[in-house]
Amino acid sequence: MSAAELIRIVSRSSPMALAQVERVRRELAAVHPAVRTEVVPVVTTGDRWMGDLSLVEGKGAFTKEVDAALLAGEADLAVHCLKDIPCDRPLPAGTMFAAFLKRDDIRDALVHPGGLTLDELPPGTRIGTSSVRRVAQLAAGYLHVECVPFRGNANRRLEKLYAGEVDAALLAVSGLERIGRRDVVTEVLPVETMMPPIGAGILALQCRADDTRVIDTVSALGHPGTHREATAERMLLHVLQGHCNSPVAGYARTERNGDLSLRACVFTPDGKTALHAHEWAGRLDPATLGTSVAVALLRQGARELIDGIAH
Repeated sequence: MSAAELIRIVSRSSPMALAQVERVRRELAAVHPAVRTEVVPVVTTGDRWMGDLSLVEGKGAFTKEVDAALLAGEADLAVHCLKDIPCDRPLPAGTMFAAFLKRDDIRDALVHPGGLTLDELPPGTRIGTSSVRRVAQLAAGYLHVECVPFRGNANRRLEKLYAGEVDAALLAVSGLERIGRRDVVTEVLPVETMMPPIGAGILALQCRADDTRVIDTVSALGHPGTHREATAERMLLHVLQGHCNSPVAGYARTERNGDLSLRACVFTPDGKTALHAHEWAGRLDPATLGTSVAVALLRQGARELIDGIAH
C-alpha cells in the first residue's frame, strides 16, 4: 500500500483522546476502505499540568504540541474536542479545520456514588469541577454545594471521585460515552440547568491547509448541521474574545426544518450576574448569527464582565 494512502493521526494519549481517534478511524474506514491510519501520540502541557489552566495558556495548553506535530509534518491530522480550541486567537498559521463530525450529546452529567440528583444533594456536598462555566452556574442556583478544583482526564476524575476526594462530579455526557462509562451517570442535566461550553460534543479534524490529499479524504466525514452550529458558536466566542477563564456558555441548535438558533450566556464567576441572548438566524449565515448574539451580549455589558476576570 502506498504512502499516499496512509494518514498519521496525532493524538494525546488519554483514553478519551484515543477513543476519539478510533471513531475517526472507523468513519474513515467506512468511506475510504483503502486508507490506512496510524496514531502518533503526544503528551501536552495540559496533560502534565494539574493546576489552574489559566497559568499555562489555558485550553491552548492541550493543543500546542499537537499543532507542532502537524506543522512539522510528523502527523497529517489532529482530532480535537472543539471546546478545547481557543476562539480568542486564530488557528496556527498553516492549519485549518477539514471537518466537524456529527455532534454528540452537549449536556453535562452529575456523577454521585450514592445516586443522588443535583436537587437532592445535601448542604456542604463537594462537587469536583475546575470549569468556571460550571462553577458560575452552580453558584447561581445551588448555593448549598461547594465546588472543589478537579483536574485530570475523565477516567482519572472518576478514580478521584470514588476514592472520596470529592462527593460528586460534573462531567460531559459525550466524554463519558466515548470512554464507555455512561453507566456512572446519576443525572443528565438539562441545558436549562447547566448550559454547555461553546463547541460541546463536537470533534474537529485539523490538518495542514496545503494538504489537499488529507482535506479531500476526511471532508467526507463532515456533518453540515454540525458545521453550521460550530461556526455560529465559535464566531460568538471570537467576537466576545472569551478566554479559558471566561464563564461563557452557549449552544446553537439546528431544528428539523433547518432553522438555526443560538443561545448564549455570560456569567460573573460567582453566578450573581448572568447576561442572556437568544436569536434565530433567519436569513443570516451562521457566522453573522454568532456575531449578532455576541453584540447583544456586549450591549448588556459582557465586555466588562469578561475583561474583569484574570487570565
